[in-house]
Amino acid sequence: MRLFIAIDFKELKKTFIKIQNSIDKSLAKLKEASTFHLTLKFLGEVPEEKVEKVKEKLKKVKFKPFSLTTDKIGIFPSENYIRVIWIGVKPQEEVIELQKNIEDSLKEFKFKKDFKFHPHITLARVKFVNDKEKFIKNLKGIKTEEKKIEIKDFRLIKSTLTPKGPVYEDISVFS
Repeated sequence: MRLFIAIDFKELKKTFIKIQNSIDKSLAKLKEASTFHLTLKFLGEVPEEKVEKVKEKLKKVKFKPFSLTTDKIGIFPSENYIRVIWIGVKPQEEVIELQKNIEDSLKEFKFKKDFKFHPHITLARVKFVNDKEKFIKNLKGIKTEEKKIEIKDFRLIKSTLTPKGPVYEDISVFS
């Protein structure tokens, strides 16, 4: 079963769709995200018999609710090679600490370690850019409204790949 751990941002869906609609799609071929979450750890394929053990470890992760505010738009990996359009969050300290605690709690399973964790919510995946200069100018010109959200939990999510894109299902919620 393909799994990842994330913070859900469903309540800001309208805000994120508004930002997606501000992206000039004539300048690039995009696959827009339809669900919005901040991935804390991608686990990949996990055998069914290990899922309960993973849940037990995640139940022990120290978690206190905290607030986040949406920030600016960014791109990965660079302006020369654009593959992902995302929106950041601030402050990042609590998210980074939660991610580290999750990483530490799952050490025994030897999942691939995330050395370059950068808290973000993916807005779109970029397939091809027709005019890079204009596209970057468009992205930098998009005004984002800061939206505050209370983070009360994190989730273990099953991802099923389909021809129409991934389908996500919450397996467990940890608060």
